[in-house]
Amino acid sequence: MTRLLLAGTGLIGERHLARIAAHPDLTLAGIIDPDPARRDHAMAPGFARLEDVDVAADGIVIATPTASHAPLTLAALDRGLHVLVEKPVADTLAHADAMIAAAARTGRHILVGHHRRHHPRVARLKELVASGRLGQPVAATLMWLMKKPDDYFDVAWRAGLDGAPIKQNLIHDVDTLRWLFGEVTDVVGLASNAVRGAARPESGGAVLRFKGGAVATLTYADTTPTPWGFEAGTGENPHIPPSAQDCLRIACTAGAIEFPSLRVWSGAAHWNEAPRAHTLDVADGVPLVRQLEHFADVIAGRALPVVDAADARATLDVILKIEATAGTA
Repeated sequence: MTRLLLAGTGLIGERHLARIAAHPDLTLAGIIDPDPARRDHAMAPGFARLEDVDVAADGIVIATPTASHAPLTLAALDRGLHVLVEKPVADTLAHADAMIAAAARTGRHILVGHHRRHHPRVARLKELVASGRLGQPVAATLMWLMKKPDDYFDVAWRAGLDGAPIKQNLIHDVDTLRWLFGEVTDVVGLASNAVRGAARPESGGAVLRFKGGAVATLTYADTTPTPWGFEAGTGENPHIPPSAQDCLRIACTAGAIEFPSLRVWSGAAHWNEAPRAHTLDVADGVPLVRQLEHFADVIAGRALPVVDAADARATLDVILKIEATAGTA
């Protein structure tokens, strides 16, 4: 049994808690939350702070606001715990660097919660792109267009930039694109807050150029109720109704693919020929569960983190550049 602490019981923390509690190979060792009501649980003791924890544990899942990721991770590593920290890895690159250094110093691992890499359909997409069967990636277009309820922003830290869809949602898509295409060399962003008029971007776009030459355009908004976005398309988030609609299209020199349907277009040499479509088969799975199982393997020494702090730092770097170039209007 792998004994896990959970710090934070918000939207994603509750999902982690349920998955840990239901898994036959995981034990919920304790819950850390400053709110006594939220840390009260029949299966595990509750603690106000990490410093108060007096039970044995092998690792900790950190699902707290972004600004607390670095200090909590550093404290957990010093206690000898392996860490699964939610994205973004930290609020600044300097804090991410401190986390990377602390992991090396303590000999403990940091796994960052870019859980989409654990989704079977994303893994199948990565396999196809990496195989070269569709040729060289040239362009991609991605949409994340959802409407968050107003009470989502009642939490104080979501009122500002950290609550914008860039850092909260688009970061997952950027990480996926980096995994598919390699490192980002150029970033341009635009944003708007024309609907709510809040002190954060609410909608916008970004253009990313990758080292291999591929260019991706990303469009995002948390003000529009569409069926186009990873969570809706895959049905992986229980709070968002599934739409089965594609949100990502990738064009390569010998074909193209749509996601999450995994519909592949191939067989055309140029525009005078019609491409043919077929759909890839893949067994579905729950990415948060697969990520926790991977974390258990990391703790046991059977695997290295799929997304470590250094990898997640590169994604954070792109996100900060999108924020810096976006502005609002």
